[in-house]
Amino acid sequence: MKQLPLTCQEPYKMGNNTKRIEIYTDGACIGNPGPGGWGAIIIDANEERELSGNSISSTNNRMELEAVIQGLKTIEEKSQITVYTDSQYVQKGITEWIFNWKKNSWKTSTNKPVKNHDLWMLLDQLNIKHKISWQWVKAHSGNLNNERVDRLARAEAESI
Repeated sequence: MKQLPLTCQEPYKMGNNTKRIEIYTDGACIGNPGPGGWGAIIIDANEERELSGNSISSTNNRMELEAVIQGLKTIEEKSQITVYTDSQYVQKGITEWIFNWKKNSWKTSTNKPVKNHDLWMLLDQLNIKHKISWQWVKAHSGNLNNERVDRLARAEAESI
């Protein structure tokens, strides 16, 4: 997969031929920390892809972030993307909290280091590249694609 440079990129500009993509993501852990898994489904006009992976020892929050990062890394062109996550940690982190974290040198409001700083930095770079709408969906509420990524993530965590 193509790695994004960690330098600041040109702000997203939409064109008439902008791809519209949906990404559903989920992470899971057996224990917290423990064996972890993540899953992502990428849906665009031409195809639907499933991605998944695991980690011998992780946390649920790290796996939630990893699912989104890995899904976004597969999108090479600037695109209009809707990311669906059942993690309020991810959704609120990228849409609300990250601005103060960056302003405060990656410290929380209580002056402690932001957990998962390495993954938040990667997600921030990917967020700059695209125009992303971050949608929280309630877990286990009948959303078929959310249920699918949940199964992918759990299967990966259980495979270790």
